[in-house]
Amino acid sequence: MRRLQLLAAFVLLTPLACQAKKPAVQSPAGMQVVLLTIATAKGQVHTFQVEVAATDAQQERGLMFRSALAPDAGMIFPMQPPRFASFWMKNTLIPLDMVFIRPDGRIARIAARTEPFSLMPVDSGEPVSAVLEIAGGRAAELGLAKGDHVRWTP
Repeated sequence: MRRLQLLAAFVLLTPLACQAKKPAVQSPAGMQVVLLTIATAKGQVHTFQVEVAATDAQQERGLMFRSALAPDAGMIFPMQPPRFASFWMKNTLIPLDMVFIRPDGRIARIAARTEPFSLMPVDSGEPVSAVLEIAGGRAAELGLAKGDHVRWTP
């Protein structure tokens, strides 16, 4: 009887274990969408659904030509190896907050409410492993600050 129960469990659970990994969620722009969390020094945790700009072409386009960005949405620009980053707002229709993220996951700097269409460079000030863009003013609304911890899984 015990063998029959084990065999039945094996038959029932094997298909679940062998299922292909669930496909990644993609944005209308064809980018992978992942959850990103920011834990503040005050213990608050904020979650965003962000597009991953993984390729050079995706990073060059970024959030250009978008007329709106949801409060809990954004785009992450991974940088491996970590490096100094510089962004501009050419063809970007809406103000953005640029959150520069150190290799240890801490926020190095926040460039708040960057000016749409500006060609002035917005730089990280130090080597970073990622840059997060969210709706302009959102970082201040949420109380995000230098040193807060950012976590996401590509």
